[in-house]
Amino acid sequence: MSNAEIVQSFYDRVGSGDLPGGLELVAPDATWAEMESFAPAGVYVGPDAVRDEIFARIGAEWSPFGLAVDGVLEQGETVVGIGTYSGTSKETGKAFEARVVHVFRVRDGKIVAFEQFTDTLAIAAAKAA
Repeated sequence: MSNAEIVQSFYDRVGSGDLPGGLELVAPDATWAEMESFAPAGVYVGPDAVRDEIFARIGAEWSPFGLAVDGVLEQGETVVGIGTYSGTSKETGKAFEARVVHVFRVRDGKIVAFEQFTDTLAIAAAKAA
């Protein structure tokens, strides 16, 4: 499987509700960098932290929440996913859409690093009362 196919498989698995299957593609020591948006800004390490600190929080705060992936581009170990987040805040009932770019590093068939770039203002506006 190419690095782009690994990232696309991650998106497909998570998007279909198979978070454990998606996290199987994440290395145990992977670094996961989040902007201030769905989870506290910071760097998380490993699939358990990604599950507990990122995806659990998204599920607790947004319904529905989605990511429409427009494309996946590969250059060696670097894979870039481009798309649009959408969701509705459970707390405020406000909806949002925000463009997003994910930068993955893939090595030996596993995602070893992730960094998110998104429109945090649009997300914050949906969270504001």
